[in-house]
Amino acid sequence: MKHKPGWTLEMFTVGFALLAALLMMLLLLVQPAVWPVLVIIVLLCAVLIVAARYRVRRWAARWVTGTSFENSKTQYSLASLSQPVALLSGDTVVWYNIPFRDRVLSGTDQLAGRVNKVLPGLELPQCIAPEGQVLACASGVWRIHASTVEGEGEEKTSILVLNDETALRKVENEYKASRPGYMIFSVDGYDDVFSDMLDSESARLLERINRTIEGMIARGTGFLRRVANGRYIAVVEERQLEQFAQQGYDVLDKIRALEPSINLSISIGIGRRAPTLHAAQEMAVQALDMAQGRGGDQAAEMTPDGFTFYGGVSHGVEKRSKVRSRIVAEALVGLIKAADHVVIMGHRMSDLDAIGAAEGVLRICKICDVPAVIAVRREATLATSLIHAIEDAGQESDFIDPHGALAIINKETLCIVVDTYQVGQVESKEILEKCGKIAVIDHHRKGVGYIENAVLVCHEPYASSTSELVTELLQYVGSRDDKPTRVEAEGLLSGIMLDTRNFSLHTGVRTFEAAAALRRYGAETERAWALFDVSLPEYNTKAGLVAKAQMYKGCAVVLSGELPSEAQVAIPQAANDLLSIEGVQASFVVVQTGSSVKISARSMGQVNVQVIMESLGGGGHQTMAATMMKHTTLDQARELLHTAIDNYRASQKKGSVKD
Repeated sequence: MKHKPGWTLEMFTVGFALLAALLMMLLLLVQPAVWPVLVIIVLLCAVLIVAARYRVRRWAARWVTGTSFENSKTQYSLASLSQPVALLSGDTVVWYNIPFRDRVLSGTDQLAGRVNKVLPGLELPQCIAPEGQVLACASGVWRIHASTVEGEGEEKTSILVLNDETALRKVENEYKASRPGYMIFSVDGYDDVFSDMLDSESARLLERINRTIEGMIARGTGFLRRVANGRYIAVVEERQLEQFAQQGYDVLDKIRALEPSINLSISIGIGRRAPTLHAAQEMAVQALDMAQGRGGDQAAEMTPDGFTFYGGVSHGVEKRSKVRSRIVAEALVGLIKAADHVVIMGHRMSDLDAIGAAEGVLRICKICDVPAVIAVRREATLATSLIHAIEDAGQESDFIDPHGALAIINKETLCIVVDTYQVGQVESKEILEKCGKIAVIDHHRKGVGYIENAVLVCHEPYASSTSELVTELLQYVGSRDDKPTRVEAEGLLSGIMLDTRNFSLHTGVRTFEAAAALRRYGAETERAWALFDVSLPEYNTKAGLVAKAQMYKGCAVVLSGELPSEAQVAIPQAANDLLSIEGVQASFVVVQTGSSVKISARSMGQVNVQVIMESLGGGGHQTMAATMMKHTTLDQARELLHTAIDNYRASQKKGSVKD
């Protein structure tokens, strides 16, 4: 268009109103007595202006888009398009074709209005981009493209072309909703659960399990097949998986309620949004491994974006068979003998369980006659007492700084990681990356960010501690005369005592069998207990933390500013001591460390602190977990922790109601 309207109808109306107001003010100054007449005139003018605006708009719309506009160049170039088209002057709609009026404006005229009123949510810069803008309006979905040219003054002339994608979006949504997902159901500890049952009892229970899972899948269009004892597979549509996720996979609660006396539970692995059904099956296998590695009784979803977990609020079930320990011991010995050197390390801020287990693995290396060292940061460990006891026994060469260990590592070096499964938690990532092979021994529940390229994994979330696992391995290594020294046995015993709170928490038959074996190796409980001694400043710090505790929904929460580095051991000790207070089901010690916040969490088993810490970016075990939140203040950490506790309590309540 060569000439653009410089004045809109709104601007003309406002200008006319201002002029009329000025004239009335002058008339009142000359003839004040005529004010009633002026009021009547003002009301009449307002009515006339509104009517005139309406009539002018209709006339303009009819003139521009009606028959009088035919045979014009614009009509020939744009009006004949089957796509809706509109012309803008700045952000004002000055013309549109008949398809735009019929399909977008529902047959009404809205000429000379603002484009955001006609097309709410329109972003002109986004429309100018090659991909355009997808906008839902007028009971449909449109992809809008725009072209803009400079005009007179600062305003621009733009043309909008709308493509109807409503049908395409419906097809796309249906395609996504009907994509197949793969599910694997596995009864936790199937052999242990059904081994002591009569055939009739196990048949009745299996029938109830079958009906429960079949009822879940029957809600949609998927199918279910039993592929082995206690193992099922299902292929369902994405829309049904979304429903399961929204319901929190309530089948977990229904299975648990079938026979509460035997602690019955299932684990579910789900593969979603995979490009192929085969890829979804592989994702489901990984998800099931993750669910079982976290203790079972939960569902793990794997998508291209990562893992999502549901459930996991019940206790784990101890596995009574130690056949796996013998097999792992033989495989570990084979790896050690094939290596020219072994580097053993635990997690950052290593504790008695990490160092005790590392020393036990070092003994296995000595039995295999392969040189090995333990990489540990002496300035950042909670097991200083055990390290000193080992060094006093003449084993100073057992330990090395992580930076010093890098010089002796090559592709033939074996790295054995103990007491952690997380890449981000190991003592040194450089050691992990530089070693040719990696083995993992851990008892913590599996989480996102685990070590993926390990050639050997001894992962038992049902074990009380890593020291318990290493003690079992030691019994299958070497001859009868090959056994750990007294101080090594006491280190392993102290690790078990730490994670079980002196055999009062998360213990099983295998825990006491491991302790008995260590006692035969010469471990003395008095000496092991002495490794827990703290200095007077550490004790005072612990007492100060306990004194700050406040109750929140059955949990003791402590908030503290920064602590001296030598008093860091008081944090987990305070968390443990808080559990001895009546009414405390879990404890959380929150400590500021620079711009970050550390949280140490403990429980007696009634509360799964791993689930709570995972929601805050951490992890751990059901009764012992921790996290670190960067760039967070104490007040922010408190709010986040309270929210996490609220969510966990809500999930507990939901599960108890369904049970």
